[in-house]
Amino acid sequence: MKQEDEDLDSLVRKRIRALRVAQGWSLEELATRARLSQSSLSRIENGQRRLALDQLVTLARALDTSLDQLVETATDDVVISPMIDGTQGWMRWPVKGDPGMTVMRQRLTEPPPDNSARMRAHPGREWLVVLSGTAALMLGHRRIRLEANQAAEFPTMMPHAIGAEGGPCEIMGIFDRDARRGHQPSGDGRT
Repeated sequence: MKQEDEDLDSLVRKRIRALRVAQGWSLEELATRARLSQSSLSRIENGQRRLALDQLVTLARALDTSLDQLVETATDDVVISPMIDGTQGWMRWPVKGDPGMTVMRQRLTEPPPDNSARMRAHPGREWLVVLSGTAALMLGHRRIRLEANQAAEFPTMMPHAIGAEGGPCEIMGIFDRDARRGHQPSGDGRT
């Protein structure tokens, strides 16, 4: 077996044990859930038994995880570099755990629109936190003032807009796949 394969094998065994311990399960309890003997599971965790694909699938199900997550390599990137658009004042980071999620930091300089015709509504959910300054969140007919370190979460089917209040502000937003599609930066200082 190549060193690379041995490293992955060891990592998978450690994950199985760590997930079992995190659930508070004994060897016996996980073995029962996975329909394995306790001694077989012990040998799998300790590297004394070969890992078989059918057992990995069964163990992943019993541990309430996916096979992909169980065998994901440790060499995956940990640091994610942002995409930056200085002209629009935003930075965007894809969220690796869920390819549909996006984290975006944005500097807002303009207030939100006064009329509902300029508000957006689209499928999804959005979460944001104000990093500095004061933001004004328009949700339907409501105007919500958000100070630094305050957060908001809302369904994006509600007509909404966000802007700065009383000077520039910076926000960090997290968008699910649907909300991200509806929130391409507009270039006018608002999201």
